[in-house]
Amino acid sequence: MAGDTPSGPAPLFDADSCPRLAPGVKLVHDDVRGQWILNAPERVLLLDDIAHAIVSRIDGKRPLTEICDGLAAAYDAPREMIGADVLELVRDLARRGFLRG
Repeated sequence: MAGDTPSGPAPLFDADSCPRLAPGVKLVHDDVRGQWILNAPERVLLLDDIAHAIVSRIDGKRPLTEICDGLAAAYDAPREMIGADVLELVRDLARRGFLRG
């Protein structure tokens, strides 16, 4: 991912958290770049394929456990590894102001 640098402490999230996009943040496909981005007021964050797979499942209703279970099944990957990666990304995006808990 390219974009803003993290600042401040990592927000608290756990397996039962239901993160959502922060106000004014939209997940959109940038046709010029040919990639998914998080578009926020005066900021853009380019998402790699893995980050997009995670962020596209974040809706403010599904807990992280459900998101991780779906990703583990979709990618046939160990649940523990997926869970750690998802939590790390969610905390980073929240610290950058793209997600809320």
